[in-house]
Amino acid sequence: MNTVAEVTDLRVEIDSRPIVDGISFQVRPGKVTALVGASGSGKTTTGLALLGEYPAGARVTGDVRVSGGLVGYIPQHPGAVLNPARQVGALLRDIARDQVRSLPRPERRAAARTRILHALSAAQLPDGEALLRRCPHQLSGGQQQRFVLAQALLLGARVVVADEPTTGQDVLTKRRIVDQLAAVARQGIAVVLLSHDLDVVRALADEVLVMRRGRVVEAAPAEQLWLAPRHPWTAELLAAEGKTGDSPPAGEGHAALQVRDLTARHRDGARSTTEAVSIPELTLRAGECLAVVGRSGSGKTTLARCLAGLHRDYAGDVLLDGTPLPRSLRGRTREQLAAVQYVFQDAKAAFDEHRPVLDQVARTAVRLRGADPRVALTEALDTLTSLGLTEALVRRRPGQLSGGELQRTALARALLARPRVLICDEITSGLDTVTRRSILNTLAGLLRDRPELALVLITHDLDAAAAAARIAVLEAGELIEQGPAQQVLDLAHSPVNYSSFRTRCVGQGPVWPG
Repeated sequence: MNTVAEVTDLRVEIDSRPIVDGISFQVRPGKVTALVGASGSGKTTTGLALLGEYPAGARVTGDVRVSGGLVGYIPQHPGAVLNPARQVGALLRDIARDQVRSLPRPERRAAARTRILHALSAAQLPDGEALLRRCPHQLSGGQQQRFVLAQALLLGARVVVADEPTTGQDVLTKRRIVDQLAAVARQGIAVVLLSHDLDVVRALADEVLVMRRGRVVEAAPAEQLWLAPRHPWTAELLAAEGKTGDSPPAGEGHAALQVRDLTARHRDGARSTTEAVSIPELTLRAGECLAVVGRSGSGKTTLARCLAGLHRDYAGDVLLDGTPLPRSLRGRTREQLAAVQYVFQDAKAAFDEHRPVLDQVARTAVRLRGADPRVALTEALDTLTSLGLTEALVRRRPGQLSGGELQRTALARALLARPRVLICDEITSGLDTVTRRSILNTLAGLLRDRPELALVLITHDLDAAAAAARIAVLEAGELIEQGPAQQVLDLAHSPVNYSSFRTRCVGQGPVWPG
């Protein structure tokens, strides 16, 4: 079978340190080649090499050849390719208009619209036309990801590099993306899948390359690798599936954060609004972890943004220690800003790409606590190293860190504010099984060490939610269930409620039928 792309002995160095070292593989039409491994293993660097993209200042040797035509890219962080100042439909319209430019003028608009609707439907956004006028921040992470997928499909790429395409999405949505990528492969398009999600890899991959520290430690046909992994690191990744980490303590402190009669809205255009979230009452206690779960688009992130002052178009109250918080960040005092910290799903977009991450983490202590800059740098370095990041690593710019490394950096920055409430929005969704368990253990340790801290864990993953003391379930913006974690999970796992609760409300279940 002919190859559409081939990588031979690829080596990428930054500051004389190899990011990937001696990578070789072939990409075949109609086949799915999966690169798996821990955060920082070099998956994204290898995938971007197919597009001719490398980190700034990198020294590259080896050979990368693409003979099949255009290479499409679906990034892990959709915010990287969605312009925050433009409606999400703008780029789709630009692409479609270029494609129909040769048609007679009266036919162009209808032809462009047909192409856009087809791409939206293929990307599992059948109602996407209603969302075209929204800006990226008005969409859930899952909706953003599917819009990026629609762009790649609209471009008609012959090779698609999918970098964690299911990050932050519920299992029903994952299943749709698995179906779509499988359909793409059936059309003869080659798919290079970069993923930590072994369920998705198991469902899609024909060939699997396991990476660690920039090298391929094992390569095999998918079925062979699952049944008989040869390398110890492969075995460790497989063994970590489904394990969550330590359970944090139950909250016994006073009410740190309360929500009362909150109704948040999104604006669709200049005049119309739609209701996004309706929460009559929700309480978070000091020392407690509350997991907010639900399918992609259920309102989890909108609720979190209201708590943090990032979404001000809502009625009702958010109270910190019994005192209502201003709706907007601009109205909050420095103490209130420090008290409620947000760790974003898209960690890369939350950093200035031109400054070392250590300086940006330290800046939080200076701005929000008035710390001396030299003391803040020392505190920042201590916090970062406690999260497993080396000094050499954190003195680099964000673009030179992996997604998992940036996620831990973002967590360190929030912690330097010494918050009362920490909001973590899908921070484990883009991580491999081993790193995911490590992050959950870190959060549990924080609650044990800082009894004044309260944690909101936004997630679509019931396995991650199992690490919480309490769970709140959102469906279509409504709070439909809340209670002790075990009680809610028992409901989700019961045979009677499996379909009605797990699948309908959370989207949890097998990614692939059977």
